[in-house]
Amino acid sequence: MLHYSSDFTQRLLCEAGLREGMRVLDIGCGMGDVSFLAASLVGRTGAVIGVDINENVLALARQRAKETGDPAPTFVKGDLNDLPGDLGVFDAIVGRRVLMYQPDSVEAVRVLMKRLVPDGLIALQELDMTMVPASIVPMPLHERAAAWLRHMLVTEGADVQMGFHLHGVLTQAGLRVEGVRAEAVVQTPDQPNNLGAMIKGGLSRIVDSGAVSAAEIDVETFQDRLNAERLETNATYISDMMFGAWARKPADHW
Repeated sequence: MLHYSSDFTQRLLCEAGLREGMRVLDIGCGMGDVSFLAASLVGRTGAVIGVDINENVLALARQRAKETGDPAPTFVKGDLNDLPGDLGVFDAIVGRRVLMYQPDSVEAVRVLMKRLVPDGLIALQELDMTMVPASIVPMPLHERAAAWLRHMLVTEGADVQMGFHLHGVLTQAGLRVEGVRAEAVVQTPDQPNNLGAMIKGGLSRIVDSGAVSAAEIDVETFQDRLNAERLETNATYISDMMFGAWARKPADHW
């Protein structure tokens, strides 16, 4: 639900080494955004399988695949901690904002490693809320909205500092980390982000978390109030920080 940059994801996959002919698994694929990026990199000689536990979003992903044409990913229902046995092994495993929701992220990576060929690649992108939101000019409404989202995620059991933890998690799991990157999502006065839409889309979860009442949010006017604050402050605002890391399975690890 939080904002992320597809450009950053594509750069991460390219720098990590996704290339034509690879067989790739996208964990927690959702509607398939990362799956389609990976498919464009591995081409017709490769293959991408997206896995998610939510059948509703998988249906949307499959419809996108029909409309996109070849090369298109294949989408399968499954839990990353208990993947279908017939999926086989992969040259690379990718995922975006998945480890942050795992009760034991190190063990989750170890399970995934079993589906990698020796010297296989894992490339993951994770949210981190340690340093955000940030602005040199106070933006109270934006800051309150960010606090609501953080409270919601923490209440749901998510690790909102997974970006900083990413290198350690991959290393503890037994992978050889090759690179780590981070990129901020920046809102300028003339280029707002989708914060209002995120609050609206996650309204029930935010309210259920106890962060704030629906009446206080007043979701129908919320985006207008965000816009007014943005124009009044004329400020640059950093809403999110995304980390990306890639690592290899040691060749002698089975």
